[in-house]
Amino acid sequence: MKKKKPPAMEWLWAPWRMPYIRVAAKTEAPTDCFFCDYAGAPRKDRKNLVLHRGTHVFAVLNRYPYTGGHLMVAPYAHKGDLELLSPAERAELMDVAIHMESALKKVLKPHGFNLGINLGRPAGAGVPGHVHLHVVPRWNGDTNFMTTVGNVKVIPQALLEIYDELQSALSGRR
Repeated sequence: MKKKKPPAMEWLWAPWRMPYIRVAAKTEAPTDCFFCDYAGAPRKDRKNLVLHRGTHVFAVLNRYPYTGGHLMVAPYAHKGDLELLSPAERAELMDVAIHMESALKKVLKPHGFNLGINLGRPAGAGVPGHVHLHVVPRWNGDTNFMTTVGNVKVIPQALLEIYDELQSALSGRR
């Protein structure tokens, strides 16, 4: 009787995660703020994945998403706490989150959403000095064996592809 070979080892490559891992591994916080960089660079919106610019806030796709379509809404001003936001900034933060939720519904058709703000590094803030609201689309059954067993997230669509589809929906072309 011939012995069966064991299945080959499968590798899941995610090289775009390395910059995030390197930043997260540093003992000190980064000195610059990508939200501030993006706020001041409107000509680089596609490169920076900025989807929308309002009067006081803007929306940007997360480069290190929990799931496809995960985006953030942030004020232009570098403020680290909600109480520092003006009433106009707070109102527009929520209005743009609703606008982004609507675009995500058209493009990705999620079954639900997680919205959240992490204030301070102990609360999970990756950029603790710049308030931002996460908008995370969710689907029934979107936790699977990869997440449970392998501690890996599988995101089936490239960021720029999602960006282009959302831009199309936001501009009314979809």
